Amino acid sequence: MMRISILVVMVSLSFGVAGCDRLGIPDPARDAAIKEAEAKATGSACRHAGRGIEDCYALNPDAGRAAVYAGWKEMNDYMRENKIEEIKPLIAPSHRSAASEAASADESASASASASASAH
Repeated sequence: MMRISILVVMVSLSFGVAGCDRLGIPDPARDAAIKEAEAKATGSACRHAGRGIEDCYALNPDAGRAAVYAGWKEMNDYMRENKIEEIKPLIAPSHRSAASEAASADESASASASASASAH
């Protein structure tokens, strides 16, 4: 009888531990692994789309650079070994990177400054 009650307690505890993800208990190691895998997938997709690594960094500023590079490099090697061609993206990126926005702002400022200088 004692063994059955211990067995019931052990089984119920194992179900409780298995449901930790559903309870919202954070797991930093799991979250870091997911973030790294997503960054590697991003780098891989960038390479397959024919984007340079710097463009990939600029388009995905929140992704970890080391993981993006690792994914980009893995896909580059895979594409070379298997003679796979790049797939050009049909849709332009929907958001602009901070670097391109800053460059556009600089261009606008210099254009308006030269326009006002030529008007005088």
